[in-house]
Amino acid sequence: MAKLSFLSPSMFAVLFSTLGVILSAKHSNITIDQSALLVLKSHITHDPHNLLSTNWSTSTSVCNWLGVSCGSRHHRVTALNLSSMNLSGIIPSQLGNLSFLGWLDICHNNFHGSLPIELANLHRLKYLDFGNNNFDGEIPSWLGYFTKLQRLSLHGNNFNGVIPSTLGDLSKLERLRLESNQISGQIPNSLFKCKELELLSLYNNSLEGSIPAEIGNLTLLNMLYLDGNHLKGEQFLVIV
Repeated sequence: MAKLSFLSPSMFAVLFSTLGVILSAKHSNITIDQSALLVLKSHITHDPHNLLSTNWSTSTSVCNWLGVSCGSRHHRVTALNLSSMNLSGIIPSQLGNLSFLGWLDICHNNFHGSLPIELANLHRLKYLDFGNNNFDGEIPSWLGYFTKLQRLSLHGNNFNGVIPSTLGDLSKLERLRLESNQISGQIPNSLFKCKELELLSLYNNSLEGSIPAEIGNLTLLNMLYLDGNHLKGEQFLVIV
């Protein structure tokens, strides 16, 4: 007959102690996410429909907040979608603490100011849409750190300066929208290292120089918008 084995009291203590540490760590991590979003809420100066002021409350789980999605595996915030809510405010540096974030969409609002460098910590991002806001300053070079990024939309803002060459490091990028800003300089050749690009929209800026011949290397490109610049041979071009 097989003998029953039992855990000694000391082994029970170790087991429950370890379990407590794991549960505490999970709670601490989601608390970090909650704190980051509450800081974002505090930096929103206009919420005409009271969407966040009434819904983002510590009385409910952050995973049930409007526009927030959490992953089932790690129970962390993985997506934030605040698009078309008519919100005004700035993006606080604490948003960079959402380390599991893969989807960030705040398009069609009235956010303004520059983008904090702490957002560079969001290395899991696959989708980033800041389009149709009032952001200004130069397009950050640290956007090139998002090696998993598939879609990047910064259109309809007040970004100036040049297109950073680091965007050429986004090897998985499929769609890039930078139209309707105040971007100047030339189109960097490094951009054409993004072999997965299907859409490239740069119209209504102040770009100059020639359209790089390397554009022919983008074999998956089927939509290209370059009009409204100062490019040689400038044209509105859609590749189909």
